[in-house]
Amino acid sequence: HCNFEFDLCGWKQDENDDFDWHLRTSSTAKLGTGPATDHTLQEPSGHYIFIKNSFFQLPGQKSRISSPVLSRKNKNCQVGESVVIIFYYHMYGAHIGSLIIYQRTTLKHEKILLNLTGNQGNFWQRKALTLSGDGNADFQVVFEGIAGEGPKDGLALDDLTFSREC
Repeated sequence: HCNFEFDLCGWKQDENDDFDWHLRTSSTAKLGTGPATDHTLQEPSGHYIFIKNSFFQLPGQKSRISSPVLSRKNKNCQVGESVVIIFYYHMYGAHIGSLIIYQRTTLKHEKILLNLTGNQGNFWQRKALTLSGDGNADFQVVFEGIAGEGPKDGLALDDLTFSREC
């Protein structure tokens, strides 16, 4: 489980993307960019990760962050067991980009689990995704934010939780 209150909890920025996700609070946000509070504490001082469209990013540029490697060798993470990732997202703005979630094996094979594009509303939304079994291959979950055209629009994630201790 990661609520981003202290750090990224082992989630890592991908090196092959165009820009990074940032840990931040709503109290440090400029008016009109991102959620008013985090999801965990429902307070402006609570933390979440965020990407913001800006003049520094071109539309279509990508920011990716990856979970720690999850091991199928763990008895609680065997094929047949339903492994789910639950998370909260905030995608608000007229020109917001996209959020794509992948399941990536250690051999770098990626499967899209979810693709959201455009304004999803000015509130935190919950999503649960089932992670598929791929033999005994270890895997990661990757969150990819794609910049849109609105300089005030942003994409936030909070409370990323795996249902089992993989």
